[in-house]
Amino acid sequence: MPRDALSGTSHISGSNMQTHTQPKSVSNSQGSNRSSMKHGMFSTTDIERIDETALRLLADPGVRLEHDGVVARLLAAGARPGIGAQVIRLPREMVRERVALAPRVIRLADLNGTITEIAAGGPSLFWTGAALNWADLLGKCAPFTSNVLADWARLTEALDSVHGIVGTSLEDIAPQARDFVGLRIMAQNCRKHLRALSFSPMGAEAMKEMGTVLAAERALKDCPVLSMGFTAHGPLRWTHLALDIFVRSAGSGIPLMVNGEPMAGTSAPVTLAGEAAVGHAEILAGIVVNEILEPGRPVIHNLGFSHIMDMRTASAVTGGPETCLLAAVGAALAKRHGLPSASWMCTDSMAPDEQAAAESMLAAVTHASAGVNVIWGVGQLESEKTISPAKAVMDDAIAAMALRYIRGIEVNDETLAEELVRSVGITGQFLDSEHTLDHFRSELHQPRLLCRVTRNRWISEGSRNLSQRAAERAAQLLAAPREPLLSRAVSDELGRIESHYLKPIR
Repeated sequence: MPRDALSGTSHISGSNMQTHTQPKSVSNSQGSNRSSMKHGMFSTTDIERIDETALRLLADPGVRLEHDGVVARLLAAGARPGIGAQVIRLPREMVRERVALAPRVIRLADLNGTITEIAAGGPSLFWTGAALNWADLLGKCAPFTSNVLADWARLTEALDSVHGIVGTSLEDIAPQARDFVGLRIMAQNCRKHLRALSFSPMGAEAMKEMGTVLAAERALKDCPVLSMGFTAHGPLRWTHLALDIFVRSAGSGIPLMVNGEPMAGTSAPVTLAGEAAVGHAEILAGIVVNEILEPGRPVIHNLGFSHIMDMRTASAVTGGPETCLLAAVGAALAKRHGLPSASWMCTDSMAPDEQAAAESMLAAVTHASAGVNVIWGVGQLESEKTISPAKAVMDDAIAAMALRYIRGIEVNDETLAEELVRSVGITGQFLDSEHTLDHFRSELHQPRLLCRVTRNRWISEGSRNLSQRAAERAAQLLAAPREPLLSRAVSDELGRIESHYLKPIR
């Protein structure tokens, strides 16, 4: 990843001292080189073994691709028939050759045209999650609708440590149109990067057109204001729907998140290493497909959507330590292939409570420490089924703390302040020094939501806990005045595209 090196500066993060560098166009930069970092219980050798297992699985038994056109393209490119209909085997050399076509650096734009570059190892960006339901500030849960999405987008716009908004389900919109209708609503209410959900191949085409409009005078590939993605339905299987969306969305340089979402004990082995190998194989197969459809398409490797199943309750677990380990493994596997990575921080709690805060904080810190580039899940509850505005405000605070932690300690002559210490002398004080004035805002994390007052003041202000303060802050943001974010011409053109694609549905 292109970086501007700071001569004579080092960066301490955790127990490691690393060269400090600044990623381009990222305000929350966390320069780091994690090539020798060991995460939890796995090492470089462990990652190599998981990768090699995935490559062997792709060669035998292969992967099922439920799209005759895609199968034909891959066979023509060097894949081999497998045993069974639409099963193909991907030789190791073919996988490595095609994956190597994917850019090492990916550009993501917001609607102001600001570009953020990501590459394997960092920086980390936080995005919202996707869900079926919306939990209001009273805790009442109901299906997501288009009106709620507008509120959600406006809230996301106001969260300083959230860098992108993800589309979601819309109960009041026909399933075939939820993606492009949702994209239009998000664009009208949030200027951050737009990660559209895909519900249909037609929707992929509609969103390509909308993206071209939103990129304005710049080509969409040069100003990728939206990205897309889809998930393998394993084990070792890509559905026709997923593959057709890949086909229809190709050709414009739109960044694509290729997701493996195995669940330990159901769609993957119960052992985390086996689960990681299966999910990684599915992701590599998806990347190969996309690099044949559009050589050089930007892709994000996403093993961080992996789950486990609670064997006592048969429920999907998204907030456990195992999911954090899988996200870290995914980041390391992505880095091995020179690719950016993604993950999902979530909680299994039903409310923005202590469990939700604990699980989201564990995920935020461990995922960012592992160098995951895109961390989904801001605002999510109930194992990814529900979004809460109060939880979003809480997660914004969690993300800010995680990003400050990952930034570490900058060590140079200015920050060591040796001469200042001499000038102040023994038993002196630093509060009124210019050095303190110059550096305290950038050096010291200053949260808005967390409690940092005396007990007497806390009592006088109502003895509110974190979830109460988060709900109050969310209510303030949702009630704030709203001005149009897009020009009338752009909004009208998005509406025209939407109407055109809605015609065959109605």
